[in-house]
Amino acid sequence: MSTQYEQTGRTRQKARTRDALVAAARELVTRGGSPPTVEDAAAAARISRTTAYRYFPNQKALLVAAHPETETKSLLPPDAGDDPEDRILSAVKAFIQLVLETEQQQRTMLRLSLEPDAAARELPLRRGRAIAWFEDALEPLRQQLTDAGVHRLAVAIRSAVGIESLVWLTDVAGLARDEAAELMQSSALALLRHSRP
Repeated sequence: MSTQYEQTGRTRQKARTRDALVAAARELVTRGGSPPTVEDAAAAARISRTTAYRYFPNQKALLVAAHPETETKSLLPPDAGDDPEDRILSAVKAFIQLVLETEQQQRTMLRLSLEPDAAARELPLRRGRAIAWFEDALEPLRQQLTDAGVHRLAVAIRSAVGIESLVWLTDVAGLARDEAAELMQSSALALLRHSRP
């Protein structure tokens, strides 16, 4: 989300500056360690701190902008069809791929979401984007399961896939990432099959 400052004057130049700050923040997150501050991103992008704060008033705003895929509305391909199993498998595979491609960013957001500070927990990882994506995939079941049932199933599937599951399956259970991805997909399908009348 752009600031009022970005919407006036040299908007193209301002968009490039914002993009540079976001790219720098993503790169810093990928390297691991502490989540980058606005000052860290400004230094990495070779932009003055004062300018950087015009775009991102605090670390949280920067990390929200740097989080991957915050604007995606659906994970389904255009030719998704009506089969709930095909649809949920497509969405789950796309979600897992997103998690794998942005694992360091996802781990950083997970770590921040576990901070005792309530404000830290209001990061994009905790906003239920995947639940909406899975509800979209489960749309053909809405008449059978009702709105509440589709939501409950989407929540159950989200609990079985994502960065939390990946961390546990790889770091604790010792699975390779491809094995973890396969197990998460199987779990999602099992939950779907169990929920159907």
